[in-house]
Amino acid sequence: MMAKIQRFGGAMFTPVLFFVFSGIVIAVASVINDPAIVGNIAEEGTLWNKVWEIIEEGGWTVFNNMEILFAIGLPLGLAKKANARAALESFVLYMTFNTFTSKILENFGSTFGVNFDQQVGEGLKMIGGVKTLDTGVVGSIIIAGVVIYLHNRFFDTQLPEYLGIFQGSALIGMIGFFAMFVMALLFSWIWPIFQQGVQSLQAFMVRSGNFGVFTYIFLEKALLPTGLHHFIYAPFQFGPTVVEGGTTLYWMEHLKEFASSSQSLKALFPEGGFALQGLSNLFGVPGIALAFYATAKKANKKKVLALIVPGVITAVLAGITEPFDYTFLFIAPVLFFVHAVLAAILATTSYALGVVGDMGGGLIEIITKNWIPMAANHWQTYVIQVGVGLAFILIYFLVFRFLILKFDFKTPGRADEEVTMFTKADYKEKKQEDGHEDDLYHDQALGFLEAFGGAENIENVNNCATRLRVSVKDENQVQNDDAFKAWGAHGVVRNNKYFQVIVGLNVPQVRESFDKLVEENEK
Repeated sequence: MMAKIQRFGGAMFTPVLFFVFSGIVIAVASVINDPAIVGNIAEEGTLWNKVWEIIEEGGWTVFNNMEILFAIGLPLGLAKKANARAALESFVLYMTFNTFTSKILENFGSTFGVNFDQQVGEGLKMIGGVKTLDTGVVGSIIIAGVVIYLHNRFFDTQLPEYLGIFQGSALIGMIGFFAMFVMALLFSWIWPIFQQGVQSLQAFMVRSGNFGVFTYIFLEKALLPTGLHHFIYAPFQFGPTVVEGGTTLYWMEHLKEFASSSQSLKALFPEGGFALQGLSNLFGVPGIALAFYATAKKANKKKVLALIVPGVITAVLAGITEPFDYTFLFIAPVLFFVHAVLAAILATTSYALGVVGDMGGGLIEIITKNWIPMAANHWQTYVIQVGVGLAFILIYFLVFRFLILKFDFKTPGRADEEVTMFTKADYKEKKQEDGHEDDLYHDQALGFLEAFGGAENIENVNNCATRLRVSVKDENQVQNDDAFKAWGAHGVVRNNKYFQVIVGLNVPQVRESFDKLVEENEK
């Protein structure tokens, strides 16, 4: 069960990868096209203004189609076979669901308490050109989940030869057609009630102030290992839980308005406290890394430094923290709990002092979507943010250093195991034998495959943004972590027959080579 949830978390991350660049484009375009910042050249109607409006509109593509993006993205990560076909099936059936819902509400809206004649934006939304219920990302995730189940269950079903044309994706489309009709009826009945509940929840969270922010950040961080953290942040960031359309969309839509206002950001956007989870990436991870280095054995400090520096850079700049999260999660889970508490205190303290915005990722995203566009009128807020953050780097360091030494946690560099390393001659010899001298991904994939006990021991392969996810037939054939680290892995997460090899951002290329090696063995 845990492995399934973790695979869901990886699949969730795939669509989110597009948000960072699109957010940067919108933020940069908003700044460059603001007359208050660049002068008369950006006045409405000028060539400069029109060109940057076009660029900004292109940046909105991802945000305006988030539901479709998630409906397509989840099958790519969760379908056990024929992922591309599963993505197409999911898109078709998701739009079928929306079309059913649209017609049901058009004809029977009053029965379900929905005024379908009202304007889009009041519980209704245009999705793929269809006016339907605004179920947000949550709706697309649920529908995609249904399609993924149907795909994994029925895609390989063999029909009589004379019905062969209806096999595969066609069969999923047929079964899914009727399933979507049922789902549309259920959503038409349940979702309007849910929307009323969301409005009550929104009011409660806003009224809760600092306590609401603390609870949100703590749960988002504490549930990360299970993948359930997506159910915490997704409705807030991409759904209507706290503001219409989610904090990410709302912030981008009001970027110019907030930037030109002299009011405090907290007064303008009090809901922005529910988008500060990225602060722990920026200020928490460096403190943890310093504690790892300070507590490592003297002989291992150089190795630890080489291990943590790339991880810190990735976490701070891009907000990808898996190497750190899973390192101390499985060595000492109590440290992860402490991390969640400190992350919540950091965000709550920052919020109490007026820091709000869209800060769910890393430094690049925070700079381009917050600091640069808001600097003219709100630079004081970011001075406070950095000051609080630097203080928390020290707090993280002191707390983690104390706990590691007090309880002798075997964090990197404190264990006695030696890391097995291959020599350069071994590496060259392997490349010559395999005939892949210039394919570094192939060699890394081959090393991982051998560590897993060979292609005959592989049951299923998937990947997320940074991890290669593999299920095996016999976990006893899988070698120890050192065998994976020798080929560049940052760590290995083990859960019975399910394994996650933390590779890095080049994991798609490694996974492709891994798949080829497994397929070659099956021929």
